[in-house]
Amino acid sequence: MTCPARTAAIATSALVGGALLALAAPLAASAHITVTPSDTAAGSYSVLTFGFSHGCEASPTTKLTFDIPDEIESVKPTLNSNWTIEKVADGERTSQIVYTAITPVEDGYRDTIELQVALPEDAAGTTFEFPVLQTCETGETAWNEPMVEGEAEPEHPAPSITVTEAAEGEGEGHGHGASADAAESDEHEASDAAADSSDTVARVLGIGGLAVGVVGIVLAITARRPRKDA
Repeated sequence: MTCPARTAAIATSALVGGALLALAAPLAASAHITVTPSDTAAGSYSVLTFGFSHGCEASPTTKLTFDIPDEIESVKPTLNSNWTIEKVADGERTSQIVYTAITPVEDGYRDTIELQVALPEDAAGTTFEFPVLQTCETGETAWNEPMVEGEAEPEHPAPSITVTEAAEGEGEGHGHGASADAAESDEHEASDAAADSSDTVARVLGIGGLAVGVVGIVLAITARRPRKDA
């Protein structure tokens, strides 16, 4: 016969282990430099937001060096009050952007860097990688390993975006236009529809609950009435 105390201990260990695994997954996933584009359409201007929240083995971050793909002819770094900016030229194009922290970013604190790039008109279906060298007070980490389809994610993946087809009717070099407005309108309509649906369900449930309550009251009153002798 299994001891109840032992069974409880095993159950507790399993719960703790599961909780640790659940926490470890998002923590591991956050140990990257991520990139979020404002637009991915070919021929558009896109603001790439690079985010990070960790240093090199917990050491504060002091510098971020971004390599710009050869196909990107135009890049404009966004000013950031905690960083100085240097453009490194390769001929007539900017090949690197270097952000140096005025105050090092401590491990565990999140910060973002923004670069505006012009996506080539003929780049639909192309994946652009933006390798980043993260320099810290102690050590450095190169986020430059390519993602290979069908293979496991590398330890230090380079931030990347995949260019999509240009929106129909979108002018040359325009990022957000009528298509973005239409998408926003559709999003609002979908949100309104969801809200209406939720409101309808709430009303139905409320009416149903009221009906059940009335029936309960009637039954309670009926049960308390004294029976008349025949």
